[in-house]
Formats: sequence, C-alpha cells, structure tokens
Amino acid sequence: MFTGIIEELGTVLSREGPRLRIGAHTVLEDVTTGASIAVNGTCLTVVGWSLEEGWWEADVVEESYSRTALGALEPGHRVNLERPVRMSDRLGGHLVQGHVDGVGTIVVSAPDLQIRCATGLLRYIVEKGSITIDGISLTVVVPTPDGFTVAVIPHTAAVTTLGLKGPGDLVNLEVDITAKYVERLLSWKDA
Repeated sequence: MFTGIIEELGTVLSREGPRLRIGAHTVLEDVTTGASIAVNGTCLTVVGWSLEEGWWEADVVEESYSRTALGALEPGHRVNLERPVRMSDRLGGHLVQGHVDGVGTIVVSAPDLQIRCATGLLRYIVEKGSITIDGISLTVVVPTPDGFTVAVIPHTAAVTTLGLKGPGDLVNLEVDITAKYVERLLSWKDA
C-alpha cells in the first residue's frame, strides 16, 4: 500500500527489454531486493540497485507496459517515486495500491488539470473523491462527461511530474479502491 504522497522525482536511466533502471536517492535509503517502489503509481519490485551510483532496477512485464503509461517511458523522463507506507506512518493522501486502473490523457495542464479517461472508469469518479494520477493522491474537483478535473497546488506541481506534463501526455490513473469493493458487493449474486 502507498499513500500517493510522492517522496522523490526520479529519472529513467535506461529501458532495455523488461529491465527499467531509475536514478534515485531517497527511495534507496532502506532498499532491499524484493522491495516495492511505486513508479508513476505503478508498484514495481526492486531487483537490483547501487547506492553509490544512485539507481535501482525493476523487471517490468509486457502486461504492465501495455496497461500503463510506463510503456511510453524513455531515458531522461522524470518519474514520481514512492515507497510503501509503514504502519507507523501518517496517511497523508489516501490508500493507494499501485495497481493502475487505466491510462488518462492530459487535456489541460496544471494547475487546473483536466484529464480525459476511459468511460469504464467514470463511474468511480465523484466530486471531492480521491483519485491517483501518476501515483499522486489528488481530489476530484468536477467529474466531466469524458473525465475529470483536479486543482494542483504549486507545491505539488513543483515536486511531481505534473508540473512537467502538458496536453496530450499520458498519466496512470488509479481510482479509489473502496468504490470498486462497494460496487462488487452490491452486484454480488448468491449462488
């Protein structure tokens, strides 16, 4: 589980087949093989790292590349990084799984960010509800017929990729898990 509070902007150093190498420092402070780190909201598993050189690696399966915006990453791209929440941490954002539900497209840049997304996600997006965009916990301002808007404060724009992205850029979206569970429970039919 994550909180959607980004700890660090990393840099894609290389992408060779399934192997993705990310330049970082903060998220390496307590890294171990098998640890989870969210990259633009996608939970990845650490398979190698160098504290001295400031990088870590993950193997990303084709399914993850094709279902997220990770497939568009190239060397030099900046990425949002977050380590999993610990039971003793404050929950500054909302509960985030790191399981991307879909890819959205930026229509209008921050601070009045507008995202277009797949129709199938719209039922989970409500005014003042939580949404995760590239791993960032945000609050929906207005649901629209083809997406939603969020207000991005200057601090968030400065310390995440949202300050670097513009119209046409792809973003990973994770809707609030509670809404998905409620929908499943209400639609369940006993055998």
